[in-house]
Formats: sequence, structure tokens, C-alpha cells
Amino acid sequence: MKIVYEGGQGEIVEKKSRFICTVKKISSEEEALEFVNEMKKKYWDARHNCMAYVLGDRNEIARFSDDGEPQGTAGKPMLDVITVKDIHNVAVVVTRYFGGVLLGTGGLIRAYQGAVNEGLENSVIIEKYEGVKYSVITDYNGMGKIQYIINMEGYHLLDTIYTDNVEMIVVVENDKCNSFENKITEATAARATVTSVNNVSYGISDNGDYIEL
Repeated sequence: MKIVYEGGQGEIVEKKSRFICTVKKISSEEEALEFVNEMKKKYWDARHNCMAYVLGDRNEIARFSDDGEPQGTAGKPMLDVITVKDIHNVAVVVTRYFGGVLLGTGGLIRAYQGAVNEGLENSVIIEKYEGVKYSVITDYNGMGKIQYIINMEGYHLLDTIYTDNVEMIVVVENDKCNSFENKITEATAARATVTSVNNVSYGISDNGDYIEL
């Protein structure tokens, strides 16, 4: 599931009108509405502050507003950008400073969608996963085999602690846990100790960085 890890802002100009998009991650409708009101206060002198937001693993809640623009030219097109990109639990507000030139229905739709795309480009979007954090304790002979499995299978090695033995802290996606435990057991002939520590929610950034949520 894609979520916003860090909201950003983007701006485009169409025929002298400025369209400023602000993006924020949200966890409730109250938080979304507070954000919208905050943007309206910040940009009190703008002609329009249009908004769209979605909530839920399946975007069960979806709201939008044209804020005085012609019906269907702002809020719904903004919402469409979010849903097409399959981003969850996010609110966007696009502020318009009118430049004196009418854009027409098609022009408005393109401008509001373009602003949202720009705002999302300047935000940090991550894939969110649910997984299990493991402690794997092995002797030094088994360390290389376990490292090989971690690298080949794409598990996330968070830390390696060297004492008389070696302890590796590894995060594994939920549906890969049984496979992980079996592979470690087989590779070390059951000499490694594999212990689940806790469940975790985590994200992977575009450059592959692990981010615990």
C-alpha cells in the first residue's frame, strides 16, 4: 500500500493563475478537515482552496470540494490523481490565485491535476508493509549462509551484533515469514535460533531505504 511519508508542496502557473498544491498524510477525517482549514487560513487571500482526501486501506472514505470552481473541474480531478496513483491516507489542497484569464473546463481540470502531480512529486511516497522483526542468533560459521539468504530473498537486515555468537535483526514481510524460518533452519541445520521479536509496520522508499513506521 502506498502512503505519504512526508508531505510536500508543488506549484504550476497556467495563463497567469498560480496553482499551489500542499500534500499531507492523514489518519482521520478530523485531521483532514483541520488541514483544509489550516490551508484556507494560510491562503486567505486566494480565490479558491480546493481539496480532496482519501482514508482507509481501500480508500473507503473519499471526499472532495471544488470550493467555488465550476462543478467537476477541481476536487474530483484532484481525487482522481490520488486514486489512480493508489495512494492512501492523504489529503491535498490546491490553492488558486486567479490570474485574470479564464481557463475553461478542460484547462481547469488539467491545471488542478497538474498541481496535484507536482505536489506529489515533491513529497516522499513509500510502499507500506506489515511484517515481523526477528532475532537470528548463529555461530560465525552460519553467518555467511544467513547473509546470503537475506540478500537473495530481499529480507531487511537492520543490525548485526557480534559477541561470542552473531545476532542479526531482520524484518520479514508477513506472508514470507514461514519461508524465512524454514530457509534459516535448513541452511544452518537447525543450529541457528530464530525468534520473532514483534510485529512492525514499515515502508520502503523509492531508493530502497527501510523506514520503520
